[in-house]
Amino acid sequence: MRIGEVATKAGVSVRALRYYEQQDLLHSFRNPGGQRQYPAGAVERVRLIQQLYSVGLTSRTIREVLPFTDSGGASPELLELLAAERDRLDRQMKDLRNVRRRLHDCITEARNHDGTGSSS
Repeated sequence: MRIGEVATKAGVSVRALRYYEQQDLLHSFRNPGGQRQYPAGAVERVRLIQQLYSVGLTSRTIREVLPFTDSGGASPELLELLAAERDRLDRQMKDLRNVRRRLHDCITEARNHDGTGSSS
């Protein structure tokens, strides 16, 4: 699959794909014409990379996690890293729930007042 196809199907830019290659997260080979070609699973891999970035993982961490997703095996060090990332996400989700609750309370309070800011 050519770079443009992968980018379109995965919903990312060609530049993002090149960056993932630079970070050793994604691999391609060159065809005889010199164009990048990606294996069949590239689109799913790019989507996974995007998800991992979206939750705050670094390129270094993603690079360590990807082989696990390919093989299903993990070293004790990787399991420790994954557990730490999971715990960080749990804390982040708790913080987000608290912020959401506070925003909801503000909205509720504002709706209980009329447009002038005074109580009805």
